[in-house]
Amino acid sequence: MLRSTTTGSSTTWDHGRRRQVLVESLLREIVNGSIRPGEHLVTQALARRFGVSHTPVREALIMLAGMGLVDAAPNRGSIVRRVTTREVREICQVRRALECEAVRLACGRIPTSDLVALREALLALIGVEEDHWVGGVTEARALDSRLHDLIASGSGNSFLVNELGRFSILFRTFRDVAWSHSESRNDYHRLDAEAREHLAVVEALLAGDRQAAVAAMARHIAAGVDYWSRALPEGASPPAEFEEELR
Repeated sequence: MLRSTTTGSSTTWDHGRRRQVLVESLLREIVNGSIRPGEHLVTQALARRFGVSHTPVREALIMLAGMGLVDAAPNRGSIVRRVTTREVREICQVRRALECEAVRLACGRIPTSDLVALREALLALIGVEEDHWVGGVTEARALDSRLHDLIASGSGNSFLVNELGRFSILFRTFRDVAWSHSESRNDYHRLDAEAREHLAVVEALLAGDRQAAVAAMARHIAAGVDYWSRALPEGASPPAEFEEELR
């Protein structure tokens, strides 16, 4: 249950946070297959389940509809859509375009100290033996989010930041669900590879090389899609033909 607070200036933040948690929770269940295509998401039932009012639930469902994951059905609530192969491919292509444009704009605008700190943290992860990956998944997630957030804010384009934020919720859910499945098989190879991909982006940004930064980001996005298309539970993953189209 999500606790509701109504005190002072925290009210707006709490409302936004409840909506965000609802979106992330429902999105995770859709991605991991707990909520299947065709299932109804009823506002009243979700409000009872999460212990919140109807308003953040409605807003969360609107956000999911904006991602193309649910359809609104009058008097029936929202229905989870079966996302087509073409739609997932197009989502991936748009995300790549946004991330590459963001890194192009951000090159030369991100504080060097932030990039150096990120580089040091990435170097500390690369090449670590599996047995020594204590907390490595958590650290890798944090660094992934940190890099993409730095690039988004460094782009200086508020509309781009908003769009990347919308896509980041979806793709970080794919990432987290895929990683949770890989953890059970002690598969840390992707974590090491991702750290190297992030390092390539950071090094290009430190060098002020826009072309190299964009190319490194494009490779990183393609590799990520390749990974979670194989690691996600059956029924939640995009088909393998996306890999070539994203390169």
